[in-house]
Parts: sequence; structure tokens; C-alpha cells
Amino acid sequence: MASSEEPNKPANIYDSSSASPTQPLLSKPYPVPSIEEQDPYSTAPQSEPDRTQFLQITYHYGPRPFKDLPFLILFLLISLCTFGFGIFSVAHHNSNYSSVSSFSYDPSSSSCVRSSISSHVSSFARFGFSNFGSSSKSGFIRGLIWVLVITFVLSLPLVWAVLLLLKYYTKQLVYASLPFFIVIPIGVNVYWFVACTVKSSCSNALPLAYRILVMLFVFLIIGVIVWIFVLNWHRVELTINIISVASNALSRNLGLFGVVPCFKIGLLVYYVPIVVFLVFARLNGKIVPRESNGEYYCAWKRDGWVPAYYALAILAMLWSATVMVEAKAYVISGTIAQWYFSKDDSTPKRKLRSSLRNAFGPSAGTICFSGLLICVVHLVRAAVDSARREDTSGIVKVVLRCCVNVFLSAIEFLNKFTINFAAITGEAYCTCARMTYELLRRNLLSTVFVETISTRLLGGIIFVLSAIYAVVVCAILNGVSDLGVYSYYISLLAWALLMVVLGFFVHLLDNVIDTIYVCYAIDRDRGEVCKAEVHDVYVQLPISRSHRTPLNV
Repeated sequence: MASSEEPNKPANIYDSSSASPTQPLLSKPYPVPSIEEQDPYSTAPQSEPDRTQFLQITYHYGPRPFKDLPFLILFLLISLCTFGFGIFSVAHHNSNYSSVSSFSYDPSSSSCVRSSISSHVSSFARFGFSNFGSSSKSGFIRGLIWVLVITFVLSLPLVWAVLLLLKYYTKQLVYASLPFFIVIPIGVNVYWFVACTVKSSCSNALPLAYRILVMLFVFLIIGVIVWIFVLNWHRVELTINIISVASNALSRNLGLFGVVPCFKIGLLVYYVPIVVFLVFARLNGKIVPRESNGEYYCAWKRDGWVPAYYALAILAMLWSATVMVEAKAYVISGTIAQWYFSKDDSTPKRKLRSSLRNAFGPSAGTICFSGLLICVVHLVRAAVDSARREDTSGIVKVVLRCCVNVFLSAIEFLNKFTINFAAITGEAYCTCARMTYELLRRNLLSTVFVETISTRLLGGIIFVLSAIYAVVVCAILNGVSDLGVYSYYISLLAWALLMVVLGFFVHLLDNVIDTIYVCYAIDRDRGEVCKAEVHDVYVQLPISRSHRTPLNV
């Protein structure tokens, strides 16, 4: 993939004269014969390798060819049709849709005619403005606006502070947050028991014996959580180091904080006209007479193409949402991979711009293919969940639903790392999926470990920080205002807003962790060490039994 003149290529730590004849993991042809079937000392000439075998994997800095163009063309075609028919629906809408009640059936002409405008005027008059707000409600709205604005402004330096804490004081922050994982459920459980005991309606509906059983059951769950923490304490230590390494990598690429939110803003800009088109599509039709029990009345009849346009527009919105998610992961992976494979501490210039150019250029078709696959997975899962709610009888149906969910989860899991390979190598989706399979087949346990524990630990940290912020906001509101119970509602909304902002940061850090893991696996495959601090941490990951290390790192 990369030429001998590619910039910032790290030096191989192994002597070529003593290199083992065994090929790197990811450069083996697929399918790969087992190690037991290979004779490393055989002098017989090897057969010509398959043309589809993987090349030496590294970041491809040079110009990249366009891949998976049919899916890009299909996505653009669906988007153009959505906007084209949407403009047509706006230009040809029927303004009589809102005044159907003012039409009546005329037997002489066998059609619907406007009877009078009085009903239309009276119906319009019902939408007058009224003074529905009291002083308490106006105070609640004013306080809510101020708190949300202040929370959003404070969330930006708070994200920066959390990043610095995770970079330099990861262990202290995690250990300070872990007790709250237990204290908060215990507090909620005790508060619920006391509140239900004090309130007569709750105590009458739920006798004391049942309340005690529920409280003991919740305490049992908390005990199981504590036991899981104790059992996996050594993994928590390793996860702390992984988060620290990822935070350091993210701090070296701060431009992602400015670019990644632009994807959601761009998706919102893309959605606004489509929503307008959907509203105007309802207005395309005419008023026709209908018969019911021998009597005729006037009703609205939509044009025949409107339902098809609804399906097309919804498909465009769903596909564009998944494309946005995959494009964001692609840009993050490409940027972090360039930092990882750079020599020493030198950082390539314009690495973020290069990732954006590749995402919306040569790899745009690959991103559209990945987004379409995830969109189909979500639609199938929604259909399966809907069928489960409607009918749950039959062991065969239950088994089939479980198999489908496992298959869909496997596709999502494989696709998650396929887009990392696409950002690094610039290859087509199917080629990257085969590379991903070769990697995950040998490192499945460590991948699951990195994906699960780090995500849940980060989620717990931002939950604790948001809860502390909400308590502070509630205390301030109760001290400086007389909002009463509304202060709790405002604090809850402030907690939700801060959770959303910090959740964006956690999602970004999760993508960085996954990308570093893939880059580390490529390093092991090539027998090189591009970032020694990453190898010092990731080398401690548990490896599956089927893993065979080609080079003794």
C-alpha cells in the first residue's frame, strides 16, 4: 500500500537478515492455512500467492483511487430525487387542504364546491393568541433559558478540563468516581423506600413486606455490581491506562473538537428542507366527494405519488444519518492514524484536512456503503422488535429472533472496525472487511475488552460529573429564587444537556480508543513500534487462544 518514499515511516526494529519466513498476520492470503500445515523449513518453491492477498498494511499517504462508486452514485441519486420531488411538492401544493370543512357536495355538478367562508374564518379565529402564562410559569421559562445557556457555555471548558484530567490524572478521576457508582443506587433505593413508606397511597398499594423485598432485591443487584468490580479490578487498572493513552492522542488532535460537531450541523441543515418537503407533500391532492351510508361528503384525497415520496424521503434521512456517523468515524480514524504512524513526536501537517478530503473524495463510496449496511441493520432490527411486541408465541420464532439479533450485532461489530481500516488504507469496503476479519479472528477477546469496559467506565464518569453539576444547580436555584418544585425540573434538564455534551466527548474518545487499537494491531503485524507508550499499555491486553504472534515483539 505505501511506497518506500512515504513520509514519516517508522524504522523496523527487527533485522531483515534474521527475519522469520512466517508472513505477518494480516498479509496472509485469505483463507489462510493453519500453522500446523506449513513447514517453515521447506525449500520447495512456494506457489504463486493469490492476487487478493493483503499487502503490507500501513497508512496510505499518497493519492487514493475512488472505491465503491456505485453506492456513492446511488446515494446522490436518492438525495437528488428527494430534493427534486420536494421542490415539485412545494410548487404544486393545493392550498385548499386546510379548508376541507368549507366544501360541500353539489348534486348538480357531482363535485365539491366551496359553500361559504364563514366556517373558514371562524376556524382561523380559534387560533388567536391567549395569555396562558402565569408569573410562576414565566419565571420557570426564564430560569430554564438562563440555566441551559449557562450550562452550554460552561460545558465547553468542562469538556476541556475532563480531557486534561483523563490525560494526567486518569487514575485519580476514576477512583474518585467509582464510589459514586455504588452510592447513587443506594441513595435512590433508600429514598424510594422512605418516600413510599411516608406516602399513604404508595404504602397502601405496596405493603411493607413487598417494599422490603424490593429493597433487598435492589441491594442484591448492587452487591453483584460490587462483586463484578472486585473481580475485574485488574482490568480497571488496564482500562485506566488505555483511557490515558487515548486522551493523550486526542489532546494532540484538538481540531477534531471543531470538525466533528460540524457533521451533526451539516446533517441538521440537510434535514430541514426535507422536513419542509414532507409537510408540503401532504398538501398535494384534491378535494373529492365520498359516499358513506348513501350520503355524500367532501374529503381530501392525496396524490398517488405522495406515499412513495414519503418512503423515499425517510430512506434518504435514515441513510444520511448513518452516513454521517460513518464519515465522522472515518475522519477520526484517519486523523488519529496519521498521528500514530508519524515518526517520533513529529505530527504530519494538515492531517485533519487530508482525512476530510479522503472521506468526501476517494472513500465517499465506501462510507455510503457502510452507512447503507448499518441503515439496513437498524431497519431489520426495528422490524424484529416490532414482531416481538406483536407476537411472542412459539419457541421457533424466539430462536430465530435471537439468531437474527446475534447476526446483526456481528455485522455492526465488524463494520465498526472496517471503517477504521478504510480510513487507514483507502481500500474498498469488502477488502477492508476481510482485513478486519483477519484481525478480529485473532484478537476478538481483547477487542471486546477494549470496547466494553472503557465505554462503560467513561459513561459512569460523565454520569457522576453531570449528577454533581445538577445538584449544585438545584442548590443555587433554591437559594436565589422561589421556583419551588420547578427548580428540580430545571436541574434535571441541565443534567440532561450536560450529559449530551459530555456524551459527545465520550463518543469521540471511544473512536480514538478503537483506532489506536487497530493501529497497535497493525504495528504487531508489521513487527514495528511507532508509539512505544501505546505498546507499553496495549501489550497487556488479553489475547485469544487462536492468536499466533509471527514475530516475538
